[in-house]
Amino acid sequence: MRMRKLSGIILLTIISGTVALGQGKLTTSEDSFLIQLQERDSVLIGDQLRYGFHIKNLPVGSGLMLPDFSKGFMPGDSVEIVRSWEMDTLKAYGPKKSPKFHDIDCSVIITSFEEGKYLLPPLSLVNESAPGTLDTVVFKPLELEVFTIPIDTATFEIHDIKGQIRYPVTFSEVLPYALVVLAVILLAFLIHALIKARRRRVSPEAAPDEPAYLVALRKLEKFRGDKYWAKDKQKAFYSGITDTLREYIDARYGIDAPEMTTAEIFDSLGHTDVPADLFVQTKELFETADMVKFAKAFATDEENAAAVPLAVRFVTSTYQVETPGKEGGTE
Repeated sequence: MRMRKLSGIILLTIISGTVALGQGKLTTSEDSFLIQLQERDSVLIGDQLRYGFHIKNLPVGSGLMLPDFSKGFMPGDSVEIVRSWEMDTLKAYGPKKSPKFHDIDCSVIITSFEEGKYLLPPLSLVNESAPGTLDTVVFKPLELEVFTIPIDTATFEIHDIKGQIRYPVTFSEVLPYALVVLAVILLAFLIHALIKARRRRVSPEAAPDEPAYLVALRKLEKFRGDKYWAKDKQKAFYSGITDTLREYIDARYGIDAPEMTTAEIFDSLGHTDVPADLFVQTKELFETADMVKFAKAFATDEENAAAVPLAVRFVTSTYQVETPGKEGGTE
């Protein structure tokens, strides 16, 4: 069993000096060790090592005093302390819950940044075996040899710092992002389709059984009055009127007016039975609307006042031609 702390069993006190002497005996021991933390066949500059000693059959409750290396480990700081004293329990003797003796390791971690061979300072331990009696154990110092990595000066060549390696982007790396983008596009398309379908369901103007002329007249009714005649509203005013007529022409004559220019629309209408005077006036209305929408021109009050009545007359006139009366006339 290994333990990091021996509180309640061993009292650890750090004191100044290397060896503390008191009434008791002074002995030397061979139980020191120097263990390299890196697995190499030699110690290189910057490598770390555990330097310490073993204590066997230490009675439970013993008070221990260890050297204080806070002011330096060796003269010239050629070898430095990385981690101060640490004690590990290796083995316990006696009952598991109340052992009588322990085997422990005491060690520090050291390193060196200078090449050379160093005789490490001896380690000491003061044990208060009985009140007023201090037994001192001095452990044999060990030798540390530090090497640098040899450089062949005949073939060594200094190279510039290498740039960051850039690997080509693979399909597996791009695929997750492509799938996310595709999912977002599909989701946006679905939301747009749902909104469009909902608007068609709730809009009274989109009733499938309602005649096209009634839908057109209802839309044109919204543009009556002079509230749309202001210059900043004329574009919406003429766009609303001509868009309504385009939809009506599409439904009435089968001409794809919403996707045509003004010239294309009236070129197609020229082959229908629209009265000549109404044809000319409606074409002038569309041309005025084009000037307002695309050329940033402004219509006169007379043109504004005549726009809605003319659009209504176009619908009612062509509707009367469209629907025959019951007695051979028209409604």
